[in-house]
Amino acid sequence: MTERTSAPVSVFARGMGKDFSRLHPMMQRRFGVGTAAGYGCVGTGVMHEVRRGPWWVRPFLLFGATRNIMFPEAGTDVPFRIDNFPYADDRGRETVTFVRTMQVRPGRRRRFDATMVYSAERGCVVDYLGTHQHLAVDLDLSVTESGGLRLVSGEQRFYEGPIAFRFPMLFSARAHLTEHYDEQRGRYVIDLEVRNRFVGVLFGYRGEFSCEFPDAAAMPPSLKPYREETRE
Repeated sequence: MTERTSAPVSVFARGMGKDFSRLHPMMQRRFGVGTAAGYGCVGTGVMHEVRRGPWWVRPFLLFGATRNIMFPEAGTDVPFRIDNFPYADDRGRETVTFVRTMQVRPGRRRRFDATMVYSAERGCVVDYLGTHQHLAVDLDLSVTESGGLRLVSGEQRFYEGPIAFRFPMLFSARAHLTEHYDEQRGRYVIDLEVRNRFVGVLFGYRGEFSCEFPDAAAMPPSLKPYREETRE
């Protein structure tokens, strides 16, 4: 478990500990976004492929879209933007946004929202999914041989008012994400797959993007969730 420090450290730096320094320098810059660092990260590019599972998972994805958690559209060469901005939530926790916006077709944009914190109690980064933070997911973070980031989701919990329960992993969807920096092209390359052991692939995308690093104060208020969950 990473120890707390007096000055805020980026969520990913805390979650990865010493391994954070093994990331490619441009990956360290991207995932070093934090209130102390004073900058955010805005990526723009294209998803070469956005995919979803069989037709009968569409109702599940449609429901998720009401809270900006996945969506039912699929396609190729989809314009894409990701907003990572740091802020302190109402509990004072160092938080970073992961808001992905995709132009899935003319006149239709979809968002996939997440906010991440480091939980000292759980000893990992916790990913709150959606606009209302109903889902909290533990993340296992590691470094690839090329200095990229590998992310695998773990235990998942649902919170709503007095209701709180854990999803059995047997019925949960597990996310597998890799991201690395391509030095030759100056682009970040990402690949995500959300899979259930019985259903198979529910949702996924792969693409590439370039990044700018604006002042953290430039964070649009619309990136924050509608409600904040205190339970980790």
